[in-house]
Amino acid sequence: MNDSDLEQTAEDGDGILCVRNPETHRGWNGIRYKTGMSAKNVGSGKLSMNVAIVPPGAVAFAHIHVDFEVMLFILEGSVRHEYGENLEQSVDNSAGDFIFIQPGVPHEVINLSDTEPVIAVVARSDATEWENIVDYPSERRPD
Repeated sequence: MNDSDLEQTAEDGDGILCVRNPETHRGWNGIRYKTGMSAKNVGSGKLSMNVAIVPPGAVAFAHIHVDFEVMLFILEGSVRHEYGENLEQSVDNSAGDFIFIQPGVPHEVINLSDTEPVIAVVARSDATEWENIVDYPSERRPD
């Protein structure tokens, strides 16, 4: 789906906009995303939100969110975030957990199951979603 198609995904109710039954339209760094809401389709100036799906056994290689916050709610599955300067810390979360990632914290996302996806609602304090994410060194990242 290109940006002009994305613009057509929201119904404009004159002040309340809706995206109904979104499709999975984008893949980034081992994660698939359902069409959500962002500057591109609802004109948001400060927020974006979508549903992320981390396939069984997948890893979203280490990265940093530059100058924006992220909140997640795990709907299904179990995930590990390895984080910190050398990814030396870790925290495991599962369905029902909320997660907050501060701006600038290096982290790598690992689905702990080889058979079940991780599904999470993801909210960002950046309406552009992916434009302010940079790669961070990871031993798992392919050459």
